[in-house]
Amino acid sequence: MEPAPVDVVVVGAGQAGLSAAYHLQRRGFVPLERAEAADQTFLVVDANPEPGGAWQHRWPSLRMATVNGIHELPGFAVPPADPAAASRDILPAYFAEYEERFALDVLRPVQVKAVRRADDDPSGRLAVETDRGAWAARFVINATGTWTRPFWPRYPGQERFRGRQLHVGDYVSAEEFRRKRVVIVGAGVSAVQLLDEISHVADTFWVTRREPQWAEEDFDIPARVAAIAGVEDRVRRGLPPGSVISVTGMHWTPWARAAEARGVLVRHPMFASIEEDGVRMPDGTFERADVILWATGFRPALDHLAPLRLRTPEGGFRVENGRSIDEPRLFLIGYGPSQSTVGANRAGRDAVRAIVADPVALAA
Repeated sequence: MEPAPVDVVVVGAGQAGLSAAYHLQRRGFVPLERAEAADQTFLVVDANPEPGGAWQHRWPSLRMATVNGIHELPGFAVPPADPAAASRDILPAYFAEYEERFALDVLRPVQVKAVRRADDDPSGRLAVETDRGAWAARFVINATGTWTRPFWPRYPGQERFRGRQLHVGDYVSAEEFRRKRVVIVGAGVSAVQLLDEISHVADTFWVTRREPQWAEEDFDIPARVAAIAGVEDRVRRGLPPGSVISVTGMHWTPWARAAEARGVLVRHPMFASIEEDGVRMPDGTFERADVILWATGFRPALDHLAPLRLRTPEGGFRVENGRSIDEPRLFLIGYGPSQSTVGANRAGRDAVRAIVADPVALAA
């Protein structure tokens, strides 16, 4: 069966994908199933069975008061919520209402298997192949985020550990670690937040590869602009975007202050190896562990783009202003400088602006 033609396919219905869909509709594009013959069309596909993006997978103890980086979707504010409410209860419901309010017709669950060039014509279409069919798109806006690709570093002896190893993406509650010894690995926001939470019920041991550099000053607008510029430069050159901490530094949060006040914000150097019942430190000492929690971040979920052969030898994608430099029919939003929720909103808007300003491709 021939792929069904569509002007724009948006892959992913998280913050960035829904922002793109909203702006497509504002610019006169119509969901594919509602379109008439002369309409410009779009289709949003999402791998999750329900609305909510990555928020639906967050741990239950992540409350609205402590969640990092909520920003409303364009055109519809986040409804007022109890600060003590779980973010995974409030925000997916908000996303669901958003999809319905703007009639975005998200198709789910859909697993995108591959995106490839339909032919050798540089102004031709991109074939989007999924487990629910195939579409031939003039443009693809990729907004697949990172949640499905947790990063697990490899250390000698990892497979020998007799306790439990889990990634922050698998975390449910501190209660499951009550009265245990938990090694927490990582220097990001989640690592410190979970260190504070778990340390109330367990003995924690925090390790990072580098000594955290705590910034006393506020992360103000000039600092944000400088951080974003650094990431923009990296992705323009095809380098991996890098971690948030690598460009923003460590900033004091309420949970970091709380952990410090209780004397548990104590950083140790990264262990050298893992043994059956714990970890071996660089100085040869042994630290017992029942659990190793890897709060080591995520990587962009972009394996389905492999047929386009865009990945650089350094492991990144060359992207400028959210658009692939090497394949202009492809936009990567929620990637690099647009990983934040504010950045994702803007990236969705800017991708649609670029598409509308490309009349040759849309008229082809």
